[in-house]
Amino acid sequence: MWSVSLAPRRGFQYESKISFGAGLRRAGGSTLLVARAVSNPLGSGVDEKVSQLIELALSEDIGSGDVTSQYFVSEQREGQAFLVARSEGVVAGVEIGAEVFRRVDPACEVTVMLQDGSSVFPGVQILEVSGKAQSLLTAERTAINFVQRLSGVATRTSKFVKAVEGTGVTIMDTRKTTPGWRLLEKNAVVSGGGYNHRMGLYDRAMVKDNHLLVDGTSVDLKNSIQSMKKDHPEIAVELEADTLEQVEAFLGMNEVDYLLLDNMDNFTIKKAVSMRGDRKRPVLEASGGVSLETVRGIAETGVDCISVGELTHSAVALDLALDFVPLPERG
Repeated sequence: MWSVSLAPRRGFQYESKISFGAGLRRAGGSTLLVARAVSNPLGSGVDEKVSQLIELALSEDIGSGDVTSQYFVSEQREGQAFLVARSEGVVAGVEIGAEVFRRVDPACEVTVMLQDGSSVFPGVQILEVSGKAQSLLTAERTAINFVQRLSGVATRTSKFVKAVEGTGVTIMDTRKTTPGWRLLEKNAVVSGGGYNHRMGLYDRAMVKDNHLLVDGTSVDLKNSIQSMKKDHPEIAVELEADTLEQVEAFLGMNEVDYLLLDNMDNFTIKKAVSMRGDRKRPVLEASGGVSLETVRGIAETGVDCISVGELTHSAVALDLALDFVPLPERG
């Protein structure tokens, strides 16, 4: 348990009480354990690191105090507000936004009206918050920043998922995430109907062209895979193939779990799929230059999954606003 003073005025000291559970969705049905609040469930995967991220965001915004709210809004004024969508999309990070209000002022009453993964259109209310107007105004921007960014990721993901509907192909994210935001953004991908690729460098070995350039005969590669599997049998191995010659060589290595077909055109991807035949392994992943315009054609080649960096690195924030319903002064 800890407490942080965000500003030298009443209502800006708070405590975090978070216990941890688990769960992010992975392609192939496996589960990646991720800390998640249990006593006060936070739907976007809040763990200790994310808790620190909320603290940092509030600290950088509030600094020594919200002078506007402090001097221009009566301390006795009560307020009620709704987080409202201004555009169509899929929401994510709603509980993170709710937590921001609670951190600023534990006396705030927050009601989550829509869960992560819900579709919205202009005018739809996402959450309701009431309490001291000063507190609501102080928390407003930070709360919106979290929810609109994560909702942008979920919305972008949902568009890719819809684009490949009916093909059986899985849309996956990458490690091209905002530093410090990986848990949140990967949860947002799940909210949008996508799946998570590896969380980091520790939960899947992914041998790319740069690794092969550094130390790369096929004998060395096979020996390295066998050595890693002996020490870490639970960790999957993925190899990146740029050519059909590499695909042929890598298909001959039974220890390979995933094969990444990197920056191949659709004709070449189809050839790679046919080379695997009726086998289920390795799982074939297409990546590189994937856009909403090209993803359907890639999906129709027969690959199992498509990883898309754009889900996180180029998502546009969903347009949201906090609409206030002023309440009368307290007597």
